[in-house]
Amino acid sequence: MMMKTEMLEKTTFIRNEHFVHPQRRNACRRCGACCRKGGPALHVEDAETIQSGQIPLKFLLTIRQGEPAFDNIQGLVQPAVEDIIIVKARTNSTACVFFDTEATACGIYEYRPLECRVLKCWDTDAITACYRRQRLGRKDLLAEVDGLWDLITAHQAYCDYGRLSRLVGSMRGSDQQNDAQEINEMIRYDGAMREQISNKGAIDRELLEFLLGRPMIQTIRMFGIRMNTATSRIEPFPAPMILSAICRD
Repeated sequence: MMMKTEMLEKTTFIRNEHFVHPQRRNACRRCGACCRKGGPALHVEDAETIQSGQIPLKFLLTIRQGEPAFDNIQGLVQPAVEDIIIVKARTNSTACVFFDTEATACGIYEYRPLECRVLKCWDTDAITACYRRQRLGRKDLLAEVDGLWDLITAHQAYCDYGRLSRLVGSMRGSDQQNDAQEINEMIRYDGAMREQISNKGAIDRELLEFLLGRPMIQTIRMFGIRMNTATSRIEPFPAPMILSAICRD
């Protein structure tokens, strides 16, 4: 028989204050613990729901390839190996944007994504099996949108997180000033692309975090640096705050 402590270590999905031993439950108690931890990642099975508008794009966020992300299965932060489209969290909260905290209910229950449908906190085999399988990417939804996909691929190439990581790693060397300048240029390019898509493309700003991911001026903190907005200089970001930046963002 698997001991309770072993079950607690099985996956981070069931490490919460609402844990009840699996032998004592076989159905959802609607405690809301899973929904309060954040929105799900999307998979190809969710494409039709997105394309039909049941889940509007403005409620989605893209974790771009190479961006540090928390892996719920392994319980650690590592670079995303591909796009991960997730449902946004509520403002100033980690809870899924569709979670009704007062009713402890899902606002899109009939159309909830695959991960929500298979997640059982008392039996995590199904969510573990599908977690990394056939994730939905921006290309699946936008590749045939004339002009827009070209802008997104150009942004991804220039604002590559692998490149950013290499620049941050080499900033301790003799080319520190040049490396910092390149990072500054990436941040400016990212900001300019957002303005171009929003203003010239007449696209709602609420869609930008889905189209281009989070602004780099925010995400660079996860790499241990930040931009001083007063001087535009790249500075170290306090190490104890890096993990909290990843979890908060």
